[in-house]
Amino acid sequence: MSERMSVVQGDITTVAVDVIVNAANASLLGGGGVDGAIHKAAGPALLEACKLIVRQQGECAPGHAVITEAGNIPVKAIIHAVGPVWHGGDHHEPELLELAYRNCLDLAAANGYRTIAFPAISTGVYGYPKELAARIAVDVVYKYIGIRPLPEEVVFVCFDDENTRIYQHYLSQL
Repeated sequence: MSERMSVVQGDITTVAVDVIVNAANASLLGGGGVDGAIHKAAGPALLEACKLIVRQQGECAPGHAVITEAGNIPVKAIIHAVGPVWHGGDHHEPELLELAYRNCLDLAAANGYRTIAFPAISTGVYGYPKELAARIAVDVVYKYIGIRPLPEEVVFVCFDDENTRIYQHYLSQL
């Protein structure tokens, strides 16, 4: 199963997959880091799609995920996952981060997407420790794809050297 998982360093908006995951905030209206980069690359269609979701169902709670069109990014869709803000680990952060990854995988599988790319959810401005977040991400994905046919391939896209090394380490342990 580990052959179904890989790590690359780069820009998630340029990875050749069916669907990418956005590390979104509850408003879904863009922000900093990967969220801002995805909104910038996708253009105004993404912002409009996110505004529609918020009008229909309100903000997206931590652990939850929604799917939209991709705008100008050459993928089939974007899944927006809201990870938890790190408050020391005693406020259900691990469970919420696990739930965010599982909900993304469920949305990808339900829509028949074969390939998905994840950023390091919650590790930027939300302050989740990178090592702990990577371990959760790799564990959740490994267990998920071990019992399901879709997605067939999961790519962890890291923006920096540190996250890349951390993900490579955890994948090498499988």
